[in-house]
Amino acid sequence: MEKNKNFLYGIGSLAFDDFTMGYIEKGSFDFGGTKPESVDVEAEQVPDAPVLTLLQKNGQIAPTFNLIQLNYENIAAVLGGKLLGTKPNYTGWEAPSELVQKSGKWTIKLVSGQVITIPNGTILASLAGKLTLTEVAKLECQLKVNKPADGSAPYTIKDETTTTGS
Repeated sequence: MEKNKNFLYGIGSLAFDDFTMGYIEKGSFDFGGTKPESVDVEAEQVPDAPVLTLLQKNGQIAPTFNLIQLNYENIAAVLGGKLLGTKPNYTGWEAPSELVQKSGKWTIKLVSGQVITIPNGTILASLAGKLTLTEVAKLECQLKVNKPADGSAPYTIKDETTTTGS
């Protein structure tokens, strides 16, 4: 498929640190977040419009998605807990008994040829869905975008670069 970099579309892959997550449910990825915030300054002498708009906060993203490929490694990558058995043939997963915070670098490769990088994202997730023969269980996830410790941008969108061996 020819890529058109004038548009952002299609989840190619989603990775946490160096671990590539499994399948994302079709139609579930949403940038979410909040709109920019501002305060309008009104004047008695000017009844038809504000005389000044003071910016308070930039818009933010807080992506939500449903992870539907629930092998034990994917579950542990998002929810924490303990993998049972030995790699690569895990035989189960045990939920954490203490509070777990999973934070780090998130990379979203798009089918359109760009990469969205979130250097400091915290994942919030819970097991959801129905156990029927017409749908699958899922992890409902929200990615909180936090300011990186080095003060850099909270996220970037760039062209995907490929390197070839020499």
